Amino acid sequence: MTPFTYARAGDVPGAIELAGASARAKYLGGGTNLVDLMRETIEQPEALVDVTGLSRTIEAKEDGSILIGAAVTNTALASDRTVRQRFPVLARAILAGASGQIRNMATVGGNILQRTRCAYFYDDAAHCNKRVPGAGCDAIDGFNRMHAILGGSPACVATHPSDMCVALAALDATLHLAGSGGARSVKLVDFHRLPGGRPEVETELEAGELIVAIELPPLLCAQRSTYRKVRDRSSYAFALVSVAAAIDLGDDGSVRDVRLALGGVAAKPWRAWQAEAALRGGPATEENFRAAAEAELAGAAGLRHNTFKIELAKRTITAVLSELAGSVA
Repeated sequence: MTPFTYARAGDVPGAIELAGASARAKYLGGGTNLVDLMRETIEQPEALVDVTGLSRTIEAKEDGSILIGAAVTNTALASDRTVRQRFPVLARAILAGASGQIRNMATVGGNILQRTRCAYFYDDAAHCNKRVPGAGCDAIDGFNRMHAILGGSPACVATHPSDMCVALAALDATLHLAGSGGARSVKLVDFHRLPGGRPEVETELEAGELIVAIELPPLLCAQRSTYRKVRDRSSYAFALVSVAAAIDLGDDGSVRDVRLALGGVAAKPWRAWQAEAALRGGPATEENFRAAAEAELAGAAGLRHNTFKIELAKRTITAVLSELAGSVA
């Protein structure tokens, strides 16, 4: 492990100042991903700025929105009564990820910034454009069962590992950021980047910027929401495909509003815009849910070992929406 300095920030301006003093500084939350990457020498910061003492509150607002501090732990967020009542999909997504011990340590901000679990990314004997730009991508012709079927490129087919972020994408979350240039906000669906020709650039975060809070808007459909994760084993496994869904039905059984996002299929949480558009205003039937899933996955492209994920995603979308609508999945 490369030597590094450590400092604990007392407030957000102090954290930004500490990070700005080093060209290779990293903010440290729970460390459940960053420390692993440091051990593997994939991340080699020369300074760590501990931000675990900042932004640890969950504030429920009168309009139905909620403001989540970036240093809130995954366990605290999943167990919060307001989150469980207003946004059950978020609590369920968090509980589907990692282990209880890791959720106790991991922070919301760190979860958003975690890096891919692609085996080639972690293997310094493999070619990986995300780890070494221009090196190539061994996953494309290698064992790619866990890899992307949407939004990939010739440079990278890695997937984003977060369960929580899939729910946040479905819930129209906004990230509040702070940096030397001031404060700004970014929609979570716009925060993570698809690989294109620059897979090493994973987010829209600028140098020295810090995630301060995450805001969820008031969504009526969020009260009828859920998360389903399809994986190889029942615990501590990353998603082959996951679906975060929320739906609001009219008195006539039509889809008044819907939110849908997919995990395990792309380099970012994949908001299913096409499926949502196909569903709004139509009847909440299994046939329509399947048609919407077909529309969303029309552009999917499988690799040698993961083409099955295309059909798996369609079936999971259909089953989750059918469950929420009260029909037989």
